[in-house]
Amino acid sequence: MTAPKHFLDIDALDAGTLRDMLDDAHDMKARWKAGDRPRPCADRVLATIFEKPSTRTRVSFDLAMRQLGGETINMAPGDMQLGRGETVADTARVLSRYVDAIMIRAVSHRTMLELARHGAVPVINGLTDRTHPCQLMADVMTVEEHLGPIRDKAVAWAGDGNNMACSWIHAAVRFDFELRVACPPKYRPPREIVDWASERRGRVRIVETVGEAVTRADCVVTDTWTSMSDERTEAGPVDVSALEPFRIDEAAMALAKSRAIFMHCMPIYRGNEVSEAVADGPRSVVFDEAENRLHAQKAILKWCLT
Repeated sequence: MTAPKHFLDIDALDAGTLRDMLDDAHDMKARWKAGDRPRPCADRVLATIFEKPSTRTRVSFDLAMRQLGGETINMAPGDMQLGRGETVADTARVLSRYVDAIMIRAVSHRTMLELARHGAVPVINGLTDRTHPCQLMADVMTVEEHLGPIRDKAVAWAGDGNNMACSWIHAAVRFDFELRVACPPKYRPPREIVDWASERRGRVRIVETVGEAVTRADCVVTDTWTSMSDERTEAGPVDVSALEPFRIDEAAMALAKSRAIFMHCMPIYRGNEVSEAVADGPRSVVFDEAENRLHAQKAILKWCLT
């Protein structure tokens, strides 16, 4: 029996496979808008499990599967035995008898990995406390739509070194661009992920200030300060005072290149991680980014299922 093609993390796949997926996403988006709408996943069923609330992940995966010709079954822990004590392994084995693929938005990265370990169908990481690879594919797609190939571009990350920051680090290595990560010392990305990039000669730098990160950057990225941090820290509530110097505002964007874009995976908390003027300004491409979740995930699903 052929092993399922999981989409678990950017670092788990080689650069060529990721590039092919992204090229397919660009192509399918253009073809869809031109009215050319093939259905390569006809009669396939995707189960989506949501341990955390979701807007973009839920809607984009549902529509992606429908546009590919398949169907979805949406589940939350309270709707299934997983929320009442059934093991992840048993859930994986049972769902593998019913559906063709599983997407999970999990509180714990370990849950997602266990689902993949015991499942006989592809498992897709829709978000965990450690990484968010589907969002990253949409982000790279968005950069390329606005600025051309991402290779050798300079991307600045500012704020919490959270799951999104980790996936940006993975992507910097796989897509060969420069990444500067500005975080407070207590909220830096996990050392093992930074070391992984360093061992592969990735152009990833952890810097002390927003200015160091954004100066002459092609793309400036941030994320909410609280979305996943409450799950991944044992130190109590997020220290907003430590993160405030890492806010992206007009002064920070002025240091980036004149054509630089601003991105945020949303939801946005204007006045916290980003000023309202930047979030809603002419350099913001956050809604293009949100739309591209649909197209990037169509490419991921197609790769997993065909």
